[in-house]
Amino acid sequence: RLGRGGARRVQRGEGVLEGRAGAVCGGGGRGGGGVCASGRAGGEERRRAAAAAAAGARAEVTHGGGGSGGSGGCSMRVMAEAVQAVPPAVGAGFNGKQRPPAPPLNPALRKKGEVQPWMKAVAGSVGGIVEACCLQPVDVMKTRLQLDSTGTYRGMVHCGTTIAREEGIAALWKGLAPFSCHLTLKYTMRMGTNALYTNALRDENGELSLGRRIAAGLGAGVTEAVLVVTPFEVVKIRLQQQVGLAKEQLKYKGPLHAARTIVREEGVLALWSGVAPTVCRNGTNQALMFPLKWGCDSLLWGKKDGDGQVLTPGQSMTSGFVAGMAGPFATVAFDVVKTRMMAQDRNNPKYRSMLHALVEIPRQEGLGALFKGLVPRLCRIPPGQAIVWAVADQITQRLAAANGIDH
Repeated sequence: RLGRGGARRVQRGEGVLEGRAGAVCGGGGRGGGGVCASGRAGGEERRRAAAAAAAGARAEVTHGGGGSGGSGGCSMRVMAEAVQAVPPAVGAGFNGKQRPPAPPLNPALRKKGEVQPWMKAVAGSVGGIVEACCLQPVDVMKTRLQLDSTGTYRGMVHCGTTIAREEGIAALWKGLAPFSCHLTLKYTMRMGTNALYTNALRDENGELSLGRRIAAGLGAGVTEAVLVVTPFEVVKIRLQQQVGLAKEQLKYKGPLHAARTIVREEGVLALWSGVAPTVCRNGTNQALMFPLKWGCDSLLWGKKDGDGQVLTPGQSMTSGFVAGMAGPFATVAFDVVKTRMMAQDRNNPKYRSMLHALVEIPRQEGLGALFKGLVPRLCRIPPGQAIVWAVADQITQRLAAANGIDH
């Protein structure tokens, strides 16, 4: 309501615009001599005055007209002037009176950029399936090279052709079932927990510093390493290290048989052989990858958190490929140690711990042994990240848009 000579607050998106308004009533109303009916008739004038106040202008609006059934007229004049943008006080209403609490926010109308973890988890799982089917042969070659301590394979190409010639082309997809299941669960865990940690680490303005992005990526990498990656990679590596065509020559007949055999012969903890280097590898990888992906999106395509910009699959692939380059160089030694520890029999281990392996491998085979498998990792991880992010970004953006979130 406009009070005579009083003040009025007009609610606007970011704050409250405080204006001055004056009203002069010249009489007239329902039934002849009552109060002015301009409370209804003058609504348009008040809206125009409020708009003028919001625009920082000074306005005068004259309302003419009379109430029904009576004589006289109304010459209401409304004047408003913007004074200052004032943030609304918590719990304060008009004239300083307490107002009731606001209704709860619709879950769909969430803070910009705060994508719910389940959206990232779904997107990551689909991306993991696509990556596994495309890049399994590269992973088989990487594992064989890292386990080769006698120089059987002269390089990645020779390794691949030798496997295909001696064991058949299907041998390049050995361990695909646990590998695809492993990647699906790994990316579900990675993307979901990273979104969870990211949302938890945002400041009061919803911003995320570089240090907090690194911490969120590190937390996601450690979580996936302990809960998903280690047991699945133990089974996968035990399957991939087997050489032979006939099933009767193989110790492990398949992923489930391998898992049961390992638990029966070596104990359930054998499924977590090599967990220390796996935590170091995955934690470092994700601490680098997530901030680098965000940085590439920002620098190359101008995308910011919550701006609603939709990246094309090509843009996501480029950012994912670049972000995936740093991890293999930073963690290759951890990856070699992890593979050696997972492949050994827990009852008769060659390496007692991660540190023991880091000392023994270069002492017995030379420093270069800690860099075995780097080329196949570079051939697998950056393209793998490109595939995953191309799929995951598209799914995330569509899920976010369907739920009213600007990603």
